[in-house]
Amino acid sequence: MIKKILIILSLLFISIVWFVHFQWGVTILAPTYITAISAITFIMYAWDKHKAKQSVNKKVTRTSERTLHLVALCGGWPGALIAQQLLRHKSQKKRFITVLWVCILLNVVLLVGGYIFLCAQCLLSL
Repeated sequence: MIKKILIILSLLFISIVWFVHFQWGVTILAPTYITAISAITFIMYAWDKHKAKQSVNKKVTRTSERTLHLVALCGGWPGALIAQQLLRHKSQKKRFITVLWVCILLNVVLLVGGYIFLCAQCLLSL
């Protein structure tokens, strides 16, 4: 149940960013960037999951947790959350999950704050 909710929230966030673009004409850069970085992040999680399965039999190079957190912090958190739930990758490590949620909160606060700032600027120019 929680798995589906987290996936839906991630997809809803991406949809809202696109909705804001189409409804109010906000620049296309934000929704394009968030969609692209989320897709890249999802692929990185999938690749690391694949390497984790391989590492049972042999020594392989994996993607560091720091790198996964960095791409989530750079806006790829929807892809990270979807990958974590669908692929069941990094879903048991409490510290990893905590840092991921900090990245998510920072992203949401900064994006919402940015939109509020833009709206305030538009209102002031009227």
